[in-house]
Amino acid sequence: MKQVLPILAVMLLSASAAMTLAADDNCLTCHQSFEDETAGPSHIIVRDVHYQRGISCADCHGGSATLEDMEEVRREKSYRGVPGALDVPLFCARCHSDAAYMHEHNPGLPVDQLEKYKTSVHGHLLLEKKDPHVATCTSCHGVHDIGSAKLPHSKTYPLNIPQTCGTCHADEAHMAPYGIPTDQVEAYAQSVHGQALLERKDLGAPACNDCHGNHGAAPPGVASLSAVCGTCHALEADLFVSSPHKAAFEANDYPMCETCHSNHRIVRPLDAWIGTAEPALCVNCHGDADGTRGFETARGISKAIADLAAAHGQAETALEEAVTKGMMTTDEEFRLKEVDQNLIQTRTLVHAFNMDSVSGKAEEGLQKARQVQQNSARLVDEYYFRRKGLGLATLGITILVVGLYLMIKRLG
Repeated sequence: MKQVLPILAVMLLSASAAMTLAADDNCLTCHQSFEDETAGPSHIIVRDVHYQRGISCADCHGGSATLEDMEEVRREKSYRGVPGALDVPLFCARCHSDAAYMHEHNPGLPVDQLEKYKTSVHGHLLLEKKDPHVATCTSCHGVHDIGSAKLPHSKTYPLNIPQTCGTCHADEAHMAPYGIPTDQVEAYAQSVHGQALLERKDLGAPACNDCHGNHGAAPPGVASLSAVCGTCHALEADLFVSSPHKAAFEANDYPMCETCHSNHRIVRPLDAWIGTAEPALCVNCHGDADGTRGFETARGISKAIADLAAAHGQAETALEEAVTKGMMTTDEEFRLKEVDQNLIQTRTLVHAFNMDSVSGKAEEGLQKARQVQQNSARLVDEYYFRRKGLGLATLGITILVVGLYLMIKRLG
C-alpha cells in the first residue's frame, strides 16, 4: 500500500496538471476534441516526462499554443510541425545536446546521445545512407508518452526492452532488406538471461541494450565480446584471457564467449559440455591426435568435475539421512556448503583450460565431501547405537519393574 500511494499521487497530480495546461494550451484543447481518449497523443501525453516537466506541444513542434487557427500556427516562424524520420535525431538533439538547457530540466541526463547515435548501425544508415526505415529516437522511446526507464509504461523499462527492439528485429518484412535474422527475441526468451528477466522479473538481468548498447547500439564484434560478456562475467573473462585458448581463438577469428555459449540463445552450461565425447563442445575443435594437449586436458577436467559432483551427491545423501535421524548436523551442513562453493569454483576454472588449476580446486572439494560423508555416516551409526542402547535400557528397566512387582506381590 505504501508503494501504491506515491504512484496514485503522481497520477492525480499529472491529471490535475493536464487539465490546467489543457485549458491554457489550444493545441491540447483542439486535439482532445477529436483524438481517441485512450491512445490519442493529446490524452496519453500526461504520462510523458517532457509534459510533466512543463514542456508544451509548442516547445517541440513550434508555433504558438495561444492561437486557435491552425493556418495561423503554420505561418509562425518557429513552427516545425511533425519531423520526418530523417530529421528526428536532430529534432530531439535541439534540447538533448544542449548542456545548459538540460541542466535546467534534468542535469543528470547525458548530452552526448546524438554523437553516440552517429556511431551506431542505426545512425550510419539514417544519417549517411538516408534510410528512413531504421530506428530513431522515437522508435525506442516513443513519441507522446516517453517515460523514464524506471517506469513500467516506458518502452525502455527493462522488461519492455526485448519487445521494443523486437518491434523491428522480429519483423521479417522489416528486416528482409538488411539480411538480418529475426529470431533474436524468441531465442533470447529461451535463454538464461531471458528467463531471468521475462519470467522471474529480475530487472538486473541483461537485456538487448546491455550487450548492444543504447544510443551507440552495434553488434558486438569478435574483439569486443570479451568486454561485453566480461562486464558481468569478469572472473570468467579474466581466466579466458590468460588461457591458451585466447591466442588460438584470435588466430582463427573465433568470438571469445559466443563460440561455446552462443549469443542470444545462451543456456545454462552443463558438465557434459567438457570432455572427449558427444555432447562435449571440446570435440568441435580437438581430436585425440591433433598435436595439442587439448584432448587430454578436456578428459582430465571432465573427470575432475564429474568426481567432485559425484562426491557432492554422495555427501548430500549421507547428510540428509543424518538430518532425518534428528542428529546435530550443523557443522556438516556448513561444510557441505563449502563443497558447493568448491564445485562452482571448479566449474568456473574451466575457462582457464588448465588442468592443474581445475584439479587442485576439485581435490579440495573432494576432501571436504568425503569428510561430510564420513561424519554423517558416523552420526547415523551413533543414532542406531543410541537406539540400541535405549532399547536395552528399556528392557532392563522393564525386567526390574516386573521383578519388583512380583516381589511386592509375594510379600503382600
